[in-house]
Amino acid sequence: MSIAQNRKASHDYFIEERHEAGIALEGWEVKAIRGARAQIGDAYVVIKGGELWLIGAHIAPLNTVSTHFVPDPTRTRKLLLHAEEIKRLIGKVEQRGFTLIPLDLHFKKGRIKVEIALARGKLKHDKRAAERDREWDREKQRLLRPRA
Repeated sequence: MSIAQNRKASHDYFIEERHEAGIALEGWEVKAIRGARAQIGDAYVVIKGGELWLIGAHIAPLNTVSTHFVPDPTRTRKLLLHAEEIKRLIGKVEQRGFTLIPLDLHFKKGRIKVEIALARGKLKHDKRAAERDREWDREKQRLLRPRA
């Protein structure tokens, strides 16, 4: 079940590979995510010290968060993957000009997971070509639709 999606990702990037990662959250964040108060549209993944970190994901706190605790909605969150996967992703990002972006925040077996993608940025003419192809596909469907 999807909680939040990054809809701009397929417009701005060529998606090469997809990986599912766990995410280290605090208790109030889990409650807020279950209440569908998360956004990952502006989020990205960085590599620090051989670990993957999610930056820019916004999780709005619920009104019922404790009065003596000050939540940080955009704090940096650690992504959890196997060491071999992390090494492979780091190698591709550093050598081949890829970037890591979050695509989807979802539940899996009661846990909250992030789908991250190894992606390459699109140039302006690539975006225009993709838009042209989408419009042509729509037009074909319109023309082929039987009229009553």
